[in-house]
Amino acid sequence: MCQENHERKNIELLPPLHCCVPLKSLLFFVNLSLFTAYGPVTVGMSLDIASIDTISEINMDYTATIFLRQRWTDERLVFEGNKSLSLDGRLVELLWVPDTFIVDSKKSFLHDITVENRLIRIFPNGTVLYALRITTTVACNMDLTKYPMDKQTCTLQLESWGYNINDVMFYWARGNDSVSGLDTLKLAQFTVEDHYTSVSEAVYETGNYPKLIFHFELKRSILYFILETYVPSSLLVVLSWVSFWISQSSVPARICIGVTTVLTMTTLMMGARTSLPNANCFIKAIDVYLGICFSFIFGALIEYAVAHFCTLQHPDYKNALMYGHHMHECEEMNGIVTTIASNSSRLKRRKDAPAPAPTAAGEPGLTPSSPTASEPKTAEVPSELFSRCAKNISVLRKILRSINCCHVENPHYIDNYSRLTFPLSFIIVNLLYWTYYLYF
Repeated sequence: MCQENHERKNIELLPPLHCCVPLKSLLFFVNLSLFTAYGPVTVGMSLDIASIDTISEINMDYTATIFLRQRWTDERLVFEGNKSLSLDGRLVELLWVPDTFIVDSKKSFLHDITVENRLIRIFPNGTVLYALRITTTVACNMDLTKYPMDKQTCTLQLESWGYNINDVMFYWARGNDSVSGLDTLKLAQFTVEDHYTSVSEAVYETGNYPKLIFHFELKRSILYFILETYVPSSLLVVLSWVSFWISQSSVPARICIGVTTVLTMTTLMMGARTSLPNANCFIKAIDVYLGICFSFIFGALIEYAVAHFCTLQHPDYKNALMYGHHMHECEEMNGIVTTIASNSSRLKRRKDAPAPAPTAAGEPGLTPSSPTASEPKTAEVPSELFSRCAKNISVLRKILRSINCCHVENPHYIDNYSRLTFPLSFIIVNLLYWTYYLYF
């Protein structure tokens, strides 16, 4: 009775085909065990890539929807006829099927709307076609050192979970043509450049298991990053050069341009990092370029600081201040010396004049203005002051000459040189940058 109920249940799951009688007998005698009397079962596989939904650099994985088709021959399912039988997907529980799994899958699911997306087709010679529609998220190790000019090679690996190479052998049904759908696939940031298949073995502690590998190469589209990052950062560098044409006396204008470009560049660098993995092991190509641009912008700000400092330290500027101060002191000293000299000359003339006639007492006349014993000391004062002033001026000139040797002759030449050296250096660095990351 139980056997009849099981048989009736199986018949109810079949589609309304005219060949239900032989199929009923086939399914009744087929068990779920692996048939290995004539060696390992060979399973041919093919893939149809329906879509690649996302490629995440942060999680280093991709999500794809695929149609997985597996073919093998089960001699227990041979029947007479020339037409294949399409069965309900729920009948897979009554058949032996390979225990295929996706190796690097993080999560996968079988579509079940409106029913489980399975296909079972049996051919008269016992060949079974088993197809599934699967969406899977697969890990993909990415090398982002050349991001965004990078190429990533991802894989989709299929293995047998429980059957080793003595039980099951996997092979690609049509070689490299076993995978289709990539030629018409459209991705947001990538283009599929190349793809190929390979056959391998997975070696574990429990034995060797069959493995099929599908390799595909993804090349990132750089146009988005050129418009989003490279062009704005380059324009900021050019904007920082505007300060070279502004007068050095316009301190607020040049400082404002320098600080604004530095802050804007910092914001741009932070924004470029938000969509990337925070991995210290990766120094990406875009980080190198942003660092170059930041260095040029910061260098333009430092250039003005150096030029302004050299202007303040320039001999013309310092001499004007120092000479003005010392000339004022010397003018005051010269006035004093002139007064003393005139007084000394007057005293000397009076000394050289003939002595007046003797007085009634017979002694030379002494007047209040007559020179005394201290007159010679007064005459020595002008020469001492002159020599001291000359010595100070000589020392001052030596100091100024030594300072002049350590400074630029004309600080305005710094801006003139920067107008040429900064753009030329930036062009050379760009040529080296793009040549290295595009061709090496």
